[in-house]
Amino acid sequence: MDPVSSGKNRSGILSRQQKGARGELQARRHLEQAGLNFVAANVRCRVGEIDLIMRDKQCWVFVEVRYRCNGRFGGAIATITRQKQQKLLRAAAHWLALRGASFETVDCRFDVVAITGSQLEWLPDAFNAEV
Repeated sequence: MDPVSSGKNRSGILSRQQKGARGELQARRHLEQAGLNFVAANVRCRVGEIDLIMRDKQCWVFVEVRYRCNGRFGGAIATITRQKQQKLLRAAAHWLALRGASFETVDCRFDVVAITGSQLEWLPDAFNAEV
């Protein structure tokens, strides 16, 4: 019987993590071209992860990047559930608290960059802390 490949050395096939990293880089470049400044990527804490943290002048921008290879079961935007929004809000609040700030003391917003296939859609201020 032939061995089953673990996916490590399969040339031309991207892993889920590689696709995610590629999507996040594409999103970052798009946002930088739009005038936002990069601060951090893949910020992990005990309550969640923030894909990208950017600055838009004096505003902190917390970005959720979603990727779907096609829209057959709904595009990337369809994957931003209320639960996912709440998780991002908690992670952002935690990140701000570590810097002595909060939603009440600094300007911030929550953007989504949804990539479905090769189509990128940026949704500035997609949701807020009152969700």
